[in-house]
Amino acid sequence: MSTLEILKTYKIFIGGAFPRTESGRYYKVTGPKEKLLANACLSSRKDFRNAVVAARKAFDNWSTITHFNRGQILYRIAEMMEGRRGQLIEEMILQGSTKLNAANEIQNCIDRCVYYSGWCDKYSALFSSVNPVASSHFNFSVPEPMGVVSIIAPESSTLLGLLSVVLPVIAGGNTCVVLASESKPLCAVTFAEVLATSDLPGGVVNLLTGRSTELHPHFSNHMDVNAVVYCRENAAELKTVQENAALNVKRSFCWNKDWLKPESQNPYLILDLQEIKTTWHPVENIGIGGAKY
Repeated sequence: MSTLEILKTYKIFIGGAFPRTESGRYYKVTGPKEKLLANACLSSRKDFRNAVVAARKAFDNWSTITHFNRGQILYRIAEMMEGRRGQLIEEMILQGSTKLNAANEIQNCIDRCVYYSGWCDKYSALFSSVNPVASSHFNFSVPEPMGVVSIIAPESSTLLGLLSVVLPVIAGGNTCVVLASESKPLCAVTFAEVLATSDLPGGVVNLLTGRSTELHPHFSNHMDVNAVVYCRENAAELKTVQENAALNVKRSFCWNKDWLKPESQNPYLILDLQEIKTTWHPVENIGIGGAKY
């Protein structure tokens, strides 16, 4: 007796929950030889705006927890991905990867989580400074998270590219809204399921699926987004992103790298999404008899 194949519904991830797109639209995700793999949400501008609201709400808590605790949470994500290794490899194979390449990519993903978890309580010491001044003051400069970051993840990467962009953003205390690969979104949504069952607070990472051609203007012109990271090779889209970023002087970055190479992970990606805060503090001079002046 033949049975009906039940295809998984891949939904978006906003505020720690998995709603369907408010527009009700979807698109077909196909693999090699145009085999239908799943239906994915075709996210709208309203979905993006909802995701920004969730990210902003989560920012106050995420940016103020201890750096050590932030590192523990990223390490927990690595543990959870280890438990989903088989599923992630299978999804990569469905999207055209070989078994060997899929296994190597998932191992790189897990290793990258561990890498950035280790930097969470170290980057601040590395990039802070005590500045020389010609007065009786201490002068400190320390990095602080910028806020909400919108990310258009690499199109050609199944998971490693998205992970390599999201991790330095949240390791530095920011929250984000990320657009997954349109043609290879399966592992990205499964990664969102990993985040939902880890210790990461809802709203720190929000994931949308859909078309960059439709969404990239909204990712770059929203007034409550503090920075935008573009990771694709479309020159026209990049130009639009950079022009829209100027509307409220948000920072824009083009991270177009070979994410399989070790040099694609480094603490300077964390620094890109930090603001340097400088503080002056007067020096207390101790006089005769212990008097302060």
